[in-house]
Amino acid sequence: MQEAKIHKEISFAGNLQNYLREFVYGGIDGAVTTFAVVAGAVGANLDASIIIILGFANLLADGFSMSVGAYLSAKSEKENYTKHQNIEYWEVENIPDKERQEIVDIYQSKGFEGELLEKVVDVIVSDKDRWVNEMMKDELNMMEDSKSPFKIGLATLVSFILVGFIPLMIYVYDLLWVTEIDLFFWTSLFTGFAFLVVGWLKSFVNQTNTLKSITETLLLGFLAALVAYFVGDFLESLLTKL
Repeated sequence: MQEAKIHKEISFAGNLQNYLREFVYGGIDGAVTTFAVVAGAVGANLDASIIIILGFANLLADGFSMSVGAYLSAKSEKENYTKHQNIEYWEVENIPDKERQEIVDIYQSKGFEGELLEKVVDVIVSDKDRWVNEMMKDELNMMEDSKSPFKIGLATLVSFILVGFIPLMIYVYDLLWVTEIDLFFWTSLFTGFAFLVVGWLKSFVNQTNTLKSITETLLLGFLAALVAYFVGDFLESLLTKL
């Protein structure tokens, strides 16, 4: 329990916590961009049906684009790791003396010397996989990511759509069951709550202060919406004069 608290782990998340980073940043992007679209459309005095069309177009197109980008980025990193790993295996097999000296240099820089240094080096070079892993980590500063690129893309897509739908939720509800409420006010309220939750989750990802993370997410989200609103308002007033 103490270790989980220090590392700010979420006990009920289980293995899903491995993809919390992708979920959080996908959710932030989904909420910010969709809310900005809604705010801009409201500023331009567009009809609610147009807001829904623009919102869903952004939600699906940007969500797909972001998830594909996350997938390709993770896949590229894995392929790059494998490429360098294969090079290290070749060097270990074909120029072992040079590679052994590199292990000696690495552990000398860590403070090992004399007989202890030789024993450590002997243990490392006695196993080819261990040897290559040491070279990858200490020479190239590369760590293998065990996360699936597909799951990274999927987590990004799911969070983008789920959280990004919140700014559209009230408008969809009003379309199905006509209401007399202030749609943008309630949209802002629900989106603010979404930013609050995502900001709280972001504090676990970045290991930062919870209040700071929530405040930062709220401010950035509403700043983006504010800019979009006034841009929409300005363009609407400009076009009506033409």
